[in-house]
Amino acid sequence: MSSQGQKVAVITGASQGIGAGLVDAYRKLGYGVVATSRSIGEANDPEIVTVRGDIADADTADRVIAAALDRFGRIDTLVNNAGAFIAKPFTDYTDEDFDLLTGVNLAGFFHLTRRVLPHLLAVGGGHVVNITTSLVDQPNSNVPSVLASLTKGGLSSATKSLAIEYAGRGVRVNAVAPGIIKTPMHPVEFHDTYGGLHPVGRMGETSDIVDAVVYLESAPFVTGEILHVDGGQNAGH
Repeated sequence: MSSQGQKVAVITGASQGIGAGLVDAYRKLGYGVVATSRSIGEANDPEIVTVRGDIADADTADRVIAAALDRFGRIDTLVNNAGAFIAKPFTDYTDEDFDLLTGVNLAGFFHLTRRVLPHLLAVGGGHVVNITTSLVDQPNSNVPSVLASLTKGGLSSATKSLAIEYAGRGVRVNAVAPGIIKTPMHPVEFHDTYGGLHPVGRMGETSDIVDAVVYLESAPFVTGEILHVDGGQNAGH
């Protein structure tokens, strides 16, 4: 069980990149953390519980909730960070691509958020943060990615809808819309090219997204917000 008053965050896609940064950030805030991804290993920190599994699977969501309640007895925050991104001309997308992106980006959000919400209400309110993409609001002809817009765009709309549904019950729902961030997903040799896609001329850092989530965590009057952390991409190019 969690120590009296210790809050607990569930973080998906937690083994590397932004997710790993979020785990560290929430631990620094004093939270217990349940971290999940397909490849995550055991944590050395007793205040971090890891659950290995594919977030597109409802069974993974069940195991994550069970682990959180078994170890800490409560859930206060969910960060839906796990995401799949494939940039292709629209007619090059395959059925497998569609299944992957809808599975991770939409089903992953649905399965886990639906199960978490009763537990947020049980502690008097809480916070859900979704990680989307700046391309939802500002598509770029150099990065054809309709499936990202289809799935992460759904997440963006769901963020506002859920925020309004739960606004009177103490649960806040927000999103961070990143530009292209330096994570293991993007090979170093392409960093200059990717940097050129942002008006500021460079890629973002993992810390930029982590800091945005931490801000939203500490902003009790902010809900239904899509916070763009994208080097100006959302404004135009």
